[in-house]
Amino acid sequence: MGNVWQLQEAKNKFSNLVDKAHHDGPQLVTKHGKESVVIIAVEDYKKLSKPKSDLVSFLKNSPLSGINVDLARDKSPSRDIEL
Repeated sequence: MGNVWQLQEAKNKFSNLVDKAHHDGPQLVTKHGKESVVIIAVEDYKKLSKPKSDLVSFLKNSPLSGINVDLARDKSPSRDIEL
């Protein structure tokens, strides 16, 4: 059977599909002969979607981290707008 499933077969054997995703890795489901979706174990999904580092670490390691940026707010009055 492998790791490619036709949609109807995937629906009929969904429990088997889930088991194979856990034990054998990602399972590809086709619809009308075209690749449609991939079923993966939640552990694999978490690895794919987890950020590599937190925001603070990312900013500290940025190539722009040594640049001095003026973050002072411009206190001049806003412009007038005719409505």
